[in-house]
Amino acid sequence: MALDISSKLREDYHFSLKEKISIVYKLSLPAILAHISEIIMQYIDAAMVGSLGASSSASIGLVASSTWLFGGIMMAVASGFSVQVAHAIGAGNNSKAKAIFKQSILSALFIAFILLCIASFLSFRLPRWLHAEEILWQNATNYFLVFALFIPIRMLSTLSMNMLQCSGNMKIPSIFLTLMCILDVIFNFFLILPSRTILLFNHELYIFGAGLGVLGAQLGTSLAYLCAGGLAFYYATNISDKLALKNNKDRWLPEKEIINKAMHISIPMALQSSGLSLAQVVSTRIIAPLGTIAIAAHSFAVTAESICYMPGFGISAASTTIVGQSIGAHNKNAAKSFAWLTLSLAILFMSLMGLIMYFFCPYVFSFLTPVKEVQELGAQVLRIELLIEPLFAASIVSTGALRGAGDTLIPGIINVGSMWIVRLTLAYILSRSIGLKGAWIAMAIDNSVAGILLMIRLKGDSWLKKA
Repeated sequence: MALDISSKLREDYHFSLKEKISIVYKLSLPAILAHISEIIMQYIDAAMVGSLGASSSASIGLVASSTWLFGGIMMAVASGFSVQVAHAIGAGNNSKAKAIFKQSILSALFIAFILLCIASFLSFRLPRWLHAEEILWQNATNYFLVFALFIPIRMLSTLSMNMLQCSGNMKIPSIFLTLMCILDVIFNFFLILPSRTILLFNHELYIFGAGLGVLGAQLGTSLAYLCAGGLAFYYATNISDKLALKNNKDRWLPEKEIINKAMHISIPMALQSSGLSLAQVVSTRIIAPLGTIAIAAHSFAVTAESICYMPGFGISAASTTIVGQSIGAHNKNAAKSFAWLTLSLAILFMSLMGLIMYFFCPYVFSFLTPVKEVQELGAQVLRIELLIEPLFAASIVSTGALRGAGDTLIPGIINVGSMWIVRLTLAYILSRSIGLKGAWIAMAIDNSVAGILLMIRLKGDSWLKKA
């Protein structure tokens, strides 16, 4: 199932441009297709919640940045170990890759339970701290608390998906991600909406519904993680030819060398993710006083834009894998070549998606919410961000390529610094005069600055020298 090019990388094989594009295509396509299905499901979920009214959508939007904070930390922990797996496989040492995977499990679960306790504590206080309208507090608390309780499940799911991807197997994680999205919609269909009767082929059909509203939206997503993430963990630990732990006699407790390398990669990533997500929380606090319509429009605009950066994240995952294996094979020329190829392809595809969305976003918002004011404001602010989609692509894929080489500190400083210095300062100033549009202008400028600085980082050789 896995795409195995590590032997050619070790032999310093000269890949033609056609061969390079083929490799990137095979690594990226499954991830992109999984992201497409995920985004479609997000649209459907958003429409289900949106049908309940602007306040329901706003209560989810209120705590979304906080869920990203914890999700980013989980991704950082997983990457700290999975990038080491990519390096081991690139070096042709599959037994070491299995040892790293085995030793990552207990570490990941330990951190997950710490995050569970912190998030559970915050869930009852977060809406008040964000200065949201009191009508949003209960739904926001319920949504975030359920998210918190399933953090260990999410952690194992994220770890398994990352491990499989860095082993070169992009297809299986994509299948599980797609399954997760389908299950998410099925669970949400029954959990969000109340029982109702629909007309199907001139016959009335009774549909059971738990009527849990916003709580049902998070419960459905969490149950989808439990099912699909559990399957991914089973596949990685029992079936994967490069990761399976059957008959593996390596110790479960992590070795000092593996922990040190994981910390070297994951701590800067975790700090970056925390810095970015905390900035998102502050940004939400800036937006919250603008009212329910503004919060809902902001939330829907973020959801709508996700289809545009879908190719970027798919190609970024491929870039992390191929750059990581190139570094493991001591083929730094291939690492740099693949990094720039993936960057160029991401800019091309995200620019095209941004152009299409610019003209079609009013129709997207009419699907997501029936509230006219939210539709109009959401389309206006989204079009601001779509103008800089090429630089956003540069930011996403440069970060992924540098991560593959284990270079996470400088990219983290760039991303966090730009967010706090550029976005939040401008958002605070501009939102007071022009409302939500000001916050999105600040976002566009921030993504542009980060994209330019990360490309400058990628152009140099310092990230290769440290690998």
